[in-house]
Amino acid sequence: MSWAEERDQPGSRTDVLRASPPMFESRRLDSLTRVHPAVPVLIFAPAIAAVTAWGLSRQSVPVLLGLALGGYLLWTLFEYWLHRLVFHFEPEQGLGARMHWIIHGVHHDHPNDPLRLVMPPSVSVPLGALLFGLIYLAFGPAYGPSVGAGFFVGYLAYDMVHYYLHHFRPRGPLGRILRERHMRHHFQDETRGFGISAPYWDEVFGTSSRGPARN
Repeated sequence: MSWAEERDQPGSRTDVLRASPPMFESRRLDSLTRVHPAVPVLIFAPAIAAVTAWGLSRQSVPVLLGLALGGYLLWTLFEYWLHRLVFHFEPEQGLGARMHWIIHGVHHDHPNDPLRLVMPPSVSVPLGALLFGLIYLAFGPAYGPSVGAGFFVGYLAYDMVHYYLHHFRPRGPLGRILRERHMRHHFQDETRGFGISAPYWDEVFGTSSRGPARN
């Protein structure tokens, strides 16, 4: 039996660590750290539709699609470096260590908690607004909305892919590859495999998690 098959058996480590502990003593604050996976869709699908319509008011469909593709690629780079530099910046003690555990450490300690697999709106909404503002400033009113639409499509795809990889067993080859790589990141070597929805950046930057499983 492979390490991945053993991990997915009933009573395995991921089943035992399914429920993560509270992050805050306040129940109200802690509730802001837990989110149903449908919530990002309910928030960002309308936002994507709105900025797409905004972009169409300024560009033709082919131009919008090209700009949106650029925005999507921009997201994949952001996803990779956010995961590598921010999520895995791990101070050993003090406030920094506490912040790391809240931002990402809890997910590695309790990877099967279904309510802590997508980004909570308390973080995603203000961060998304900030990033869209930067995109708008960088690309201007003519191109910014279309680039932003692609960027948010990338974010939503990332959140949904991340949830799917933890809670389902993909049948297709692409899904199996993505899941295998992400599980290696969790259970073998967390210094590799930072691209979740776009693992090709791991190949570019030399952090690929491919290779035989280690015992």
